[in-house]
Amino acid sequence: MTTLSEKMSDQSTRQVSKKVSQSVFDGSRLRVVLLVDVNDGAQQQFLEAYEQLCNQVARVPGHVSDQLCQSIENPSQWLITSEWESAPPFLTWVNSEEHVRMVEPLHSCVRDTRSLRFHIVRETGGEPAGAASRRRLQSSPRIGDGVIRHALTFTVRPGSEEKVAKILADYASPQARVDETTRLSRTSLFMHGNRVVRAIEVRGDLLAALRHVARQPEVRAVEEAINPYLEQERDLNDQESARVFFTRAALPAVHHVTADELAEGERQALYYPARPDCGMRLAELLAQQDEAAAEDPDSPVLRSTIFQRDDVVVRLIDVRPGTGARALLPEPGRQAALSTLLDGEPVGMDLVTDRRSPDA
Repeated sequence: MTTLSEKMSDQSTRQVSKKVSQSVFDGSRLRVVLLVDVNDGAQQQFLEAYEQLCNQVARVPGHVSDQLCQSIENPSQWLITSEWESAPPFLTWVNSEEHVRMVEPLHSCVRDTRSLRFHIVRETGGEPAGAASRRRLQSSPRIGDGVIRHALTFTVRPGSEEKVAKILADYASPQARVDETTRLSRTSLFMHGNRVVRAIEVRGDLLAALRHVARQPEVRAVEEAINPYLEQERDLNDQESARVFFTRAALPAVHHVTADELAEGERQALYYPARPDCGMRLAELLAQQDEAAAEDPDSPVLRSTIFQRDDVVVRLIDVRPGTGARALLPEPGRQAALSTLLDGEPVGMDLVTDRRSPDA
């Protein structure tokens, strides 16, 4: 079966659908930029920790190269860049428990970090003609809608589901305006069994929005209220404990497609239990399905976002009112392929709350 990355990279002149605003599956190379603010006096400790990390990362499948740079204006500011064969192997590694353990030595010597990920679109230099295309550059720019999508997922203790759902539903929405350029647009919260998924949509800077939300008293009260019910313990007053929890809870968006920007739909979410090590491939098959739906004028799917981390795959979709479960069914040709990657049937998640920000 032809994969989405193969379809998107077979022809360098192919125009990527303007309906697709985000995808990690086009097969092109990835550039990762990590901005690091090192504690005063900890530069040598940071350098030693980086050397250890660098040797470990070099053995990760899909890793090509990396560079470490120090600011000529402020010695506390560092820049780490790395190149990867494509986005999926990087995301598989960065969202793994192995990565959590690898970067632990860095935490004691850095104040702040910021990670940015880019597909390589064009490249200049002294390479022979045609070499760049053989190295899988992104064939054409994608058309975005200005919205960043992200999700968090975690589990609560069995038997506490009803209490947790009530706590998560009964809270005052935080102020939508973060700063001059960043706004919270929408928050949707779903549950299936003891698994919670909170999907957020942001215009502007995602990291600034997440920090803004974390500082709001109404949000902090909700987080404290559910603490006793979490399966993974955390202490929000302990920076390291909170960091580890939210690192493991991160559920990145790996694909988004919009078929109709103006139409309003009914929001639904499906949880896909993937077999071990099959989460990324499963997400790619679902991305193929949603790309095809976006090109079909008769499809009930208006928008779809696929979130994936390890073996957790969640598909968040907006469908035309009244279409119900019909939008959730895979095409017959993809059903067999999906079933080989699933560890159980896909299940619809219960909507706990779905809030738009009025001033976003």
